[in-house]
Amino acid sequence: MLLAVGTAYFLLPLEGLGADRPWLGWPLFVLCLALVAALLLRHVRDIVLEKPRARSGIMISLLMCLAVLVFSSGYYALAQQPGQFTGLRTRIDALYFTVVTLATVGYGDITPRGQEARLVAVAQILYTFVFLTAAATALSRRMHAVVAERERRPPPS
Repeated sequence: MLLAVGTAYFLLPLEGLGADRPWLGWPLFVLCLALVAALLLRHVRDIVLEKPRARSGIMISLLMCLAVLVFSSGYYALAQQPGQFTGLRTRIDALYFTVVTLATVGYGDITPRGQEARLVAVAQILYTFVFLTAAATALSRRMHAVVAERERRPPPS
């Protein structure tokens, strides 16, 4: 599934979502982020409430990667507008900028210059604090529970 989403990131016609069609790009961006957030929260809730769901850990990992690709797509589409970014020209640049922002490294080689680009960067930081941190915490909690459960099992005879 991650391979399919990654392939779609490189093949989708994101250039058409920039300055030419902001009425389509912004709602699509917000809808995708809201959908990922809702799915993340559902799986986080299942882990916190210890509901037996075999794939919550895998789904959280996939959804976290999907959130990165949604932001990267948004940055790439936004970079098609003049004056929004310095140094962001390709989809790899957009992915790189997303990961650098997510990791709070901020190398400075790609910078949001326009107000819309800065708004999306702030939104990514807030989204990371709320949704991706909750997801990573729940995933870590699930992994610890699985390890503890395996340690409690009697060794095979």
